[in-house]
Amino acid sequence: MALIGFMEFFSKGKTFRPKKKFNPGTLRYSLHKQAQASLSSGINLRSVVQLPEGEELNDWIAVHVVDFFNRIALIYGTVSEYCTEETCQTMSGGPRFEYLWEDGHKYKKPTAFPAPQYIALLMDWVEAQINNETMFPVSTDVPFPRTFIPLCRKILKRLFRVFVHVYIHHFDRIVAIGAEPHVNTCYKHFYYFVREFDLVNTKELEPLKEMTAHICRDQSPTPQNSTDTPNK
Repeated sequence: MALIGFMEFFSKGKTFRPKKKFNPGTLRYSLHKQAQASLSSGINLRSVVQLPEGEELNDWIAVHVVDFFNRIALIYGTVSEYCTEETCQTMSGGPRFEYLWEDGHKYKKPTAFPAPQYIALLMDWVEAQINNETMFPVSTDVPFPRTFIPLCRKILKRLFRVFVHVYIHHFDRIVAIGAEPHVNTCYKHFYYFVREFDLVNTKELEPLKEMTAHICRDQSPTPQNSTDTPNK
C-alpha cells in the first residue's frame, strides 16, 4: 500500500482524545516533520526509524513516543465503540495474556479492569507523562532527566498492549472499515522503532509474535531487555 494513504488516514481520522502537538519553530517540531516526511516518502520502514545523523537520541525518541501515542489513540478510536465493558471484560490479548493496571499512586497494586477502562487509564497516564515538561522538556536548553529512557520504555511497553488488544479482539472492525493496511503500517513502524533502540522487551512482544513474523519480514536479530515485568 502507499504510505501516503497511511499519512492521510492518520491526519484525517478522528481520535477519542485530543492530539498532543509540537510547537512550531522548535527542534522537536522540526524532527517531527522530518519523521513524517520520511514516513510518507515510501522509504523502507527499517530505514525510517534510524537516528538521523547529527541528531540527539533522546530528542528522536521523544518525538516518536508522542507520535505513536497520537496514532495509537486514533487506532483505538476506530474500534472504541465496539470495545465495551460487556464485550471486553478483561484487558487481554487472547487467553494467554491478561494485563493488570498499576500506576504507583491510585493503583499501587496490579488491578484488573475491563479493556476500555484499562486503556483509558493507560492513555491518561501516558498523556500526563508526555505533558510533564520535567520528563519531556519543551526547550532544548533543558536536559532530559536520567529517567527519560526507562520512562519511555514503560510508555511504549504499555502502548504496545493497545495494539495487542485491537489486533486480537477487534481486527474484524479494522478490516471492515478498510483500515487494515494503515494499522499494519503503523504497527510495523512502531515495531521497527522499538527494536532499533531496544525499547520493548521481547517477552512483551510475544502476543503478536506470529503476526509480526508475517508482516515484518525483514527483521534482524536485536538484543533482549529483561528488566520489565509483563503485566504492569
